[in-house]
Amino acid sequence: MKSKKKTSRNLFLIILFLLICIGIWLIAFHDREKPLEIQSGTVQKRNITEIVIANGKIHPVTYVKISSEVSGEIINLPIKEGQLVKKGDLLFSIKPDLYIASSNSAVANLESSKGSCDIALSDLKKWESEWKRSEELFKNQLLSKSDYEQISNSYFSAQATYTNSLHQVTVAQAALDRAAEDLSKCTIYSPLDGTISKLNSELGERVVGTGTYTGTEVMTISDLNHMEARVEIGEMDINLIQLGQRVRLEVDAFRDKKFTGTVTQIANTATDTSSNTEATKFEIRILINEKDTFRPGMSVTAEVETRYANNVISVPIQCVTTRSSSTNLIDSGSDSDELLSPKKSAEVKKDTDKIEEIVFIIEGNRVHSRKVIRGISDDNYTEIKEGLQIGEKIVTGGYKAISKDLVDNQLITIKP
Repeated sequence: MKSKKKTSRNLFLIILFLLICIGIWLIAFHDREKPLEIQSGTVQKRNITEIVIANGKIHPVTYVKISSEVSGEIINLPIKEGQLVKKGDLLFSIKPDLYIASSNSAVANLESSKGSCDIALSDLKKWESEWKRSEELFKNQLLSKSDYEQISNSYFSAQATYTNSLHQVTVAQAALDRAAEDLSKCTIYSPLDGTISKLNSELGERVVGTGTYTGTEVMTISDLNHMEARVEIGEMDINLIQLGQRVRLEVDAFRDKKFTGTVTQIANTATDTSSNTEATKFEIRILINEKDTFRPGMSVTAEVETRYANNVISVPIQCVTTRSSSTNLIDSGSDSDELLSPKKSAEVKKDTDKIEEIVFIIEGNRVHSRKVIRGISDDNYTEIKEGLQIGEKIVTGGYKAISKDLVDNQLITIKP
């Protein structure tokens, strides 16, 4: 009996001992720090080109909007949209009947003015001879003073009439020149070699001249041999753009081709926007180096190479994250806050709460944060001016670990 009791007690003690061991093991396992899985890389030197990306349209470098200077009906339109034209080729003609009539009327007015001038000249010569004769008679006291003054007044009046008739001839000649000019403008010729890129009017349509109104834009002639991209750059990046910078271009219509260009013009004034909510942008023009079948209005994406850095210390751009510089001070100084008034404590936190850019350095199986100063960046890498050395092992991923989970002295395991 005693043997049974002793066996039961020993079994109970063994079970109790096992339970205590399991409890201690569970507590130790629960409290053990779990490593965070990360990806690693090394600090290297690279060539970095900073780019500014902008979108826009393709335009010809040279194009002319053709409008008629006179109003009327289009009676001749021998060209079509897309047609090549040479300088001096006929583009279209305006019905000239009204302008022919105006020219004929101006010719008649000129002839009438010339006739009136001839009559005035004849009268002037007549009164000039009368005046000379009366002057001799008046000197010899053979003519009364009143008669002499009357003849003199008639002579001076004839001079004024003749001068006025000369002016009338000048006015009539100017009217004729204008009428002839208007008549000549009824026929419009191409001012340059190019392509009819846009044709807005048809045969038989009436157009408004540009003399006193905006006028009707009949067509546009473009030189498609020289094309440019016009893109808009935000005000934050416009100061990085300079004339002569190289540009990589992607045209939506040519998916498998890449093009290059050069910045040739930078706007001094922001693009006019109708809404105040739109971002301020500036237009830049980029001459396209390659020749291809570009069409005005094609969409283009431009990558302007703004700054360069060769053989500089760099890391993948996702390696750099931000942390508050006051985190360690506030966490480790919880007792010190109790010694300060709430207002003073808030001021201390405000002064020390600065955002710093850091990179996590791998040392053994732990990471340590290190403050860095960045330079320029491209799509994949960023220059590190201060804080890192060549060959140092750093955390390169994943994004959530770098941006949020990792802390200084974090236990890690490197993902193969």
